[in-house]
Parts: sequence; C-alpha cells; structure tokens
Amino acid sequence: VLEERLYYDPAGVMSLYQDNGYLFSNVTPVEVLVENDSIDIEMRIFEGRPARINKVTLTGNNRTNDHVILREIRTKPGSLYKRSEVQRTIRELAQLGYFDPEKLDVDFNPDPVEGTVDLDYIVEEKPSDQIELSGGWGAGMIVGTLGLSFNNFSLKNIFNPKAYRPLPSGDGQRLSIRAQASGLWYQSYSFMFVEPWFGG
Repeated sequence: VLEERLYYDPAGVMSLYQDNGYLFSNVTPVEVLVENDSIDIEMRIFEGRPARINKVTLTGNNRTNDHVILREIRTKPGSLYKRSEVQRTIRELAQLGYFDPEKLDVDFNPDPVEGTVDLDYIVEEKPSDQIELSGGWGAGMIVGTLGLSFNNFSLKNIFNPKAYRPLPSGDGQRLSIRAQASGLWYQSYSFMFVEPWFGG
C-alpha cells in the first residue's frame, strides 16, 4: 500500500512531484525504528531540479501529417514537464480515431545534468474510413443506400496525384458522400466536409 501511494497512484506522492516538473525526484521510505507493534518510517526525498521539455518528436505516423498530431499535444518544448499533460495528450490522440489506442505510448529521454527531457510520442496508424451499403423494401419499392466516409481526408492534396491512396489523406479533415435511391421515384444525395481546425 505504501509503495502504491508513493510511486503508482495517480494522486500519489511521485505523481504530485512530477506534475510540478520534478521528473528527477525520488522518495525512499526508510524504517528507522521498529519497536513492539510500531514502526517509524522516514521519507527521504530527493527533489532535484524541475525538468523542462527540450524536444517533442513523433514516431509511426506514416499517413497522418505531423501538424495534425502536434496540435493535439499539450507538452510544448520549453515548458515545465507535467505528468498529467503527457497522460492527457495520450488520451486526446486516442480520441482522434486515427491510431490504435493500445499502441499509443511515449518514450522519455531525460537529461538530469541539463534538467531537460525529450518526449517521443509513438503511434500506430489504423484504418478509419467507412463504407455503408444497405437496402430495404417499403411502399412497394426497393430503397438502396450507399455511403462513403473518409475520416482523415486532405483537401489541399486533391490535385496531387501522388497523394491518392486511394484518396488524399493525412490532414484530419472528414469527407462524407451518401446517396439513397429507389429508381426514378426517389433520390437523395448528401455531401459533407468538416475541417476541425478551420483557420488554424
């Protein structure tokens, strides 16, 4: 229980230190006296100097452009290291839907001499596009629906033939096309384009 509260608990001692920049801190419990049914424990704390973030890099994004990921990252170079900001970044990258949440990770490269830490966010792309094909019978006619959704679309590369795989992707935009018809009696078409960071 003591080790859990010291080292692993999200609201424990080490979490509080690391959330205030003390990445190099260390807490060592020492039993200084054992007498009858009582134990005296002394907490020996080494704080070290607060760590600042030196570099933030990305690994594994072969399809998604760097700027789409970097705008979701809370840990900026030059800022004080905060453990909660690293955890929040991992959660927000998972919510994008472009990466496998189980493979999301961060690699730390601390430099205690300089008081800095390099962070490398490791991602693994996963398919996020969708296709919808359905049919039904009603009012004496067959109604068919076809829909396509591209969840990591890139509008700026639409005239770049090399970017088609099968459509240009990587800018975090969403393109949806949907058609519903029952021959000449009824037809419905819809088109949707979403830019989540319009204007930057």
